[in-house]
Amino acid sequence: MSLTTPTEHLQKNTAASISLHELLLLASVFVVAACGLVYELAAGALASYLLGDSILQFSTIIGSYLFAMGLGSWLSRYLERQLIAQFLKIELLVGLIGGLMPAALFAAHSLLPPGQQTTFRVLLYALVLLVGALVGLEIPLVMRILKKYFKQRYALRDLVSQVLTFDYLGALVVALAFPLLLVPHLGLVRTGLFFGLLNAFVAVWALYLFRHELRALKSHALACGLTIATLSLAMFYADHLSTWAEDRFYGEHIVVRESSDYQRVVVTAGNAGVRLFLNGNLQFHSRDEYRYHEALVHPAMAGHGAPKKVLVLGGGDGMAVREVLRYASVESVTLVELDPHMTRLFATLPLLRRLNQDALLSPRLKIVNADAFGWLEQSKEVFDVIVIDFPDPSNFALGKLYTSSFYQLVDQHLSAGGYAVVQTTSPLIARRSFWTVVTTVEAVGLSTTPYHAHVPSFGEWGFVLASRRPWAPPRSLPAGLRFLTLDGIPALLNFPPDMARLPTEVNRLSNQALVHEFETEWGKVH
Repeated sequence: MSLTTPTEHLQKNTAASISLHELLLLASVFVVAACGLVYELAAGALASYLLGDSILQFSTIIGSYLFAMGLGSWLSRYLERQLIAQFLKIELLVGLIGGLMPAALFAAHSLLPPGQQTTFRVLLYALVLLVGALVGLEIPLVMRILKKYFKQRYALRDLVSQVLTFDYLGALVVALAFPLLLVPHLGLVRTGLFFGLLNAFVAVWALYLFRHELRALKSHALACGLTIATLSLAMFYADHLSTWAEDRFYGEHIVVRESSDYQRVVVTAGNAGVRLFLNGNLQFHSRDEYRYHEALVHPAMAGHGAPKKVLVLGGGDGMAVREVLRYASVESVTLVELDPHMTRLFATLPLLRRLNQDALLSPRLKIVNADAFGWLEQSKEVFDVIVIDFPDPSNFALGKLYTSSFYQLVDQHLSAGGYAVVQTTSPLIARRSFWTVVTTVEAVGLSTTPYHAHVPSFGEWGFVLASRRPWAPPRSLPAGLRFLTLDGIPALLNFPPDMARLPTEVNRLSNQALVHEFETEWGKVH
């Protein structure tokens, strides 16, 4: 009777069986790489969502994660015995900690009192470094396992080539799927938990394949079962967690909580009114949004006198369109809004339709769901008034809509006697950012008229009129306005010393100076 060791048992399998084992081990490399990248992307997205949508957040998260991976790879040299058992434990830890990380961060952010961002950042980076180090241990262990059990089939160069090929392929698939499929359909919490389960299933596969090698088989099986059960339970309650966290964060009854392909949309309703949040940032409050939208629209519209064709860029909530439609001279309005989810929501939900007075259902309105930059490059239309109502330039994707290249396109679509108006953040809190926009508009040859208005929900807020001809205060305004008056317009043009003009550089696509200014100035507030 011949006896074989566990290692000999694997090496004496048929060629087809060995090929299957190899394939499945390499497939585990694919899964490991995919999971590792998901945790990195989820941490970066969460940091941007909870701390501010910023290129800084992604850069520091990715840098910290890669450093931790390198540290984990270096530490793998000290794992010399029971490689299978070590790999199995690491997979379970990665799946458990990495999978629960988005849920844990959401919960922590909701539980921490206001002003405790430092505590949250410590927790965030501690988890990032821990998960990164564990992920860094995985690939070196897989390579050593393959080399040990399939040494007759692999030269070192072939081994490295095979493993890294599957590693990079997994990263590519997830890099494409994360923004296009995973987050829009699963959300950040479920995405993390789903890939945590994949890590756990890799551990289960290793448990089965190397069951003859493991000494404490029952203990390992129990650990796998408990990990999968924990992640599955968290997956089942993921919606409850998200609901609880958002309820605590927003502090009011939430009537809409949806994710589009571009952003998280939350609408709250309370005794004080209705509020819209995009990616956690307040966009309007119904108690005072009229101040903002009247100040945004009417100086340009009334200053023109009798505009017929109007273009609104951004403003998918329909509030700016509502103000534009007050003018009987307007024959057509084109609204260019990137997110079709926004225009559909504000055209169908009764609560929101009442706020914009069914402006998005007007026969004079044409809705185009497209990127404003690309649409302006393709369109040949010319407009009497262009209203630009984009979110603040908190990242490079938004910052390009405040560049000289963008304002050149605006100029090309503006009639000879037309006016454009841009919402331009706060001249009090973000003074340099405000005047950077003014400088940038002037750099393309347009005359500017900066002005500001007080909106209680936001504080002092800025706007800039742009045209080829000088702007003169209007002689009349539409009836029914609640904030703007002819007598009050001159006060909007007055900038006290703490908001007075500063020398600033032009915001170009090549430098995105405005994004850096905006991050610096608003970062001091939080």
